[in-house]
Amino acid sequence: MTRPLALFDLDNTLIDRLGAFKRWAAEFAAERRLGEEAVPWMVALDADGSLPMDSFFALVRERFGLAEPVEALWAAYRARLPHLVSCPAEVLDGLDRLRAAGWAVGIATNGMTDNQTGKIERSGLADRVDGWAISAAEGVRKPDVRLFEIAARRCGASLEPGGWVVGDDPEKDISGGRDAGLRTIWIDRGVTGGVVADHTVTDVLSAIELILRGA
Repeated sequence: MTRPLALFDLDNTLIDRLGAFKRWAAEFAAERRLGEEAVPWMVALDADGSLPMDSFFALVRERFGLAEPVEALWAAYRARLPHLVSCPAEVLDGLDRLRAAGWAVGIATNGMTDNQTGKIERSGLADRVDGWAISAAEGVRKPDVRLFEIAARRCGASLEPGGWVVGDDPEKDISGGRDAGLRTIWIDRGVTGGVVADHTVTDVLSAIELILRGA
């Protein structure tokens, strides 16, 4: 019998991507002596990860007159950011409890392969999930149902009724998960409203507890 599936987004769901980005921005600005206004400017430009990073670094390079090519700046960012993320111990424990309860647990994330793989491995998530799918590696991005299908297959599961998608993005995670035939839990980070999900919570641990309780 196939195990029921619980799929999680990565950034700002299982890990605090925004916090890691702010730490990176502070390091980047200090190393290049960009001035005290550089960090809030870069955080605003990033717009919580909504601006493509090639566009982000093109604008950063232009504003601060940096010599490095955009590709080099972006590659250095991807190499550094995994060292700045973490997954809370109680969340890792919650994923362990889901698997012990018979759930297949996976990650479906948009992003670059090296960056996202590094985050999964360095945060301890690689040992707590059954599999993952990263958009750049698969050539398809959420909310496309195919990325959820790939993630399910990597977990030895399928997109059967009764499974869950947990994430913070109303379109990529919630609408995409619903289109994949899965129930959805939206992590409301105070960014937007009016999201149609089966449940709304403020953190991923609350989502894990809902699934364990058979919500």
